[in-house]
Amino acid sequence: MTSPFRPSDEPPGLDLSRLTGWFDRQLPGLRAGELDAEVIAGGRSNLTYRLTDGTSTWALRRPPMGHVLPTAHDMAREFTVISALHGSAVPVPEPIALCADRDVLGEPFYLMSFVDGIVLERPDLVPDPATAIRASELLVDTLVALHAVDPDRIGLRDFGRPEGFLQRQVARWHKQFQASVPDGSEDETEVVQHLAERLPESARMSIVHGDYRLTNVLYAPDFSRIAAVVDWEMATLGDPLTDLGLLYVYHERSGTADAVMPDFPSSQGFLGPDQLLERYAARTGQQLDELDWYIAFGYFKLAVIAAGIHARYLQGKTVGSGFEVFGQLRDSTLAAAAERISG
Repeated sequence: MTSPFRPSDEPPGLDLSRLTGWFDRQLPGLRAGELDAEVIAGGRSNLTYRLTDGTSTWALRRPPMGHVLPTAHDMAREFTVISALHGSAVPVPEPIALCADRDVLGEPFYLMSFVDGIVLERPDLVPDPATAIRASELLVDTLVALHAVDPDRIGLRDFGRPEGFLQRQVARWHKQFQASVPDGSEDETEVVQHLAERLPESARMSIVHGDYRLTNVLYAPDFSRIAAVVDWEMATLGDPLTDLGLLYVYHERSGTADAVMPDFPSSQGFLGPDQLLERYAARTGQQLDELDWYIAFGYFKLAVIAAGIHARYLQGKTVGSGFEVFGQLRDSTLAAAAERISG
């Protein structure tokens, strides 16, 4: 069965004819008709597509096009972690198949089940303050559940190297920043030096999502639960407070002109960043005395992510709209990291 789609009909980054051939070789009988696909809006890094044969629907993930940071956008890593977590207390899409053959789409990719849920892209998707409170609590409780999973029990013993994790993270993200901004900046130098010299002692180690936030989870339509946690490209084994620090950063900056997320105001019931921390501490019993370091690191990490996205935007390799703010986001989050350090 051949695909009727011309190249102009295809979403960026997909060759439906080649993808159809891969389906029939690797997943014989799964495809019931011609494949059609569309980019799922919202992601700023890896590309996610809604893929259908007219009967079934799947989600496909592949790296971005253009400027790709070293060690980033690892499809095998994403596939490994959702495969391990599937069936656990942490909701994830069902993994279906990983393709490492670059001859199919030019990059590795993987296929998973399509989870039909609500992404909170704007606050008016939540019907009332009580639901907003519940959505916020579920966000924290699911992160707590992730950090409570025993990596050994689900086959992730070798998924990362917890020893020396924070030191390697600072060095790695510094290298990533330099790959996108070769000239560097004064704020970058100050922030990296501070982070490297004042490493906290990790109280515990766990599976770390790496980019956990409100818009990286899918809620069930009635907001009774989180249906799936998505975007696992940065997952590893390490200090769980790196997830919490970055979660705080995303929510502290929500609604600003260059924010990744829109404003989710407390007046509508959403928990503020400090309340998110309080719930996490209450649910885990973990002390958060050194969280300022993790928040500063979260700002720096977001600056590095923004720098990579901005570099792809300048190359004309981004897909969709809203990418013009990432240069400003890179600079403002670096400045916020420096301010957090000095404060």
